[in-house]
Amino acid sequence: MLFQNYLTVKNIIFLIVAILFIKFISMISGVAMMFFASYVLACSLNPLVDWLSRKMKRPIAASIVVTGMIAIFVAFFMPVIIIASKQINSFLQILPNHIDAIKTFILNKQILGQKIVDMIDIPSFIQPVSDFTTNLVNQSINLTLGIASALIYVLAICIIMYYFIVDKKIIRKTFLMLFPKQMKKKADRIVETISHKIGGYIVAQGVTMLSVGIVFTIGLLLLKVDYAVLLGLIATVLDIVPVVGPAIALIICLVMCYQMGPLSLILISLAFFIAQWVENNFVRPYVFGKFLDIHPLLVFFSIFVTAKFLGVIGVIFAPALAATACVILDELYIKPINNEN
Repeated sequence: MLFQNYLTVKNIIFLIVAILFIKFISMISGVAMMFFASYVLACSLNPLVDWLSRKMKRPIAASIVVTGMIAIFVAFFMPVIIIASKQINSFLQILPNHIDAIKTFILNKQILGQKIVDMIDIPSFIQPVSDFTTNLVNQSINLTLGIASALIYVLAICIIMYYFIVDKKIIRKTFLMLFPKQMKKKADRIVETISHKIGGYIVAQGVTMLSVGIVFTIGLLLLKVDYAVLLGLIATVLDIVPVVGPAIALIICLVMCYQMGPLSLILISLAFFIAQWVENNFVRPYVFGKFLDIHPLLVFFSIFVTAKFLGVIGVIFAPALAATACVILDELYIKPINNEN
């Protein structure tokens, strides 16, 4: 009987439209994720803008908040980039000395009475090195283009976020016009609930990143590593990009500390993995579950699904996507079916 009540022409049409909409969103997943990321950031900043709007016009308040956020972002990232670049440049300056040392070792070292240089097929060795060099140059060009694209992507998100904040009421009113009169109130409640839940995403993301930085920095300090605070800060910043970010952070740390010896490098790697383990198994599930009010299992599930279908940006905003899906499922299915039962 319950199934027959829901099997109406209106509900069937709504289901078909929903499926087609999901299919369309999957076809433009990159653009959809850019708008969703902008919306999440806007929801996080809206409380501050609402408070400032009591004292000034909303566009001015939004401009101040967005500009302040960008300034904090630049102030946080630029020292890391500059200092890390100096360290890498210092490493590259002494790299020729290490190459000469390796060359001398190969030319003079003997194994079982035979020199190492006589055991190496030079022609077959040169060609792979040449191919590697060519590929390295090509990858450098691709990396430069990727950085430029990322900067354009971030700029677009900031612009879209600004309009989400400034025209919050207009956008919501326009969105509600898509629903019939009897559904407007429910749709407005769903939008408000989603905005409230995902508004804590930025705080949750900041806490998890900070946990990695603190644990890793403490480990480096205990190992008496130079630039321990800087390396911890780099690990904190890059942790925002799942998998790839931590891997790059670990490589940078090992490059900067290579002169400490194999044992120290192993201990540094161990400290890094402990920091990641603490974040992924304790801090991230609890914090995201607390701020977004979703179970840690749903957080893990959303991360795996978005990694498969939406890429890096999807993984970054996976908990916010999970919170949105939970609200929609709860309001459109779970509550109605339980109330009727």
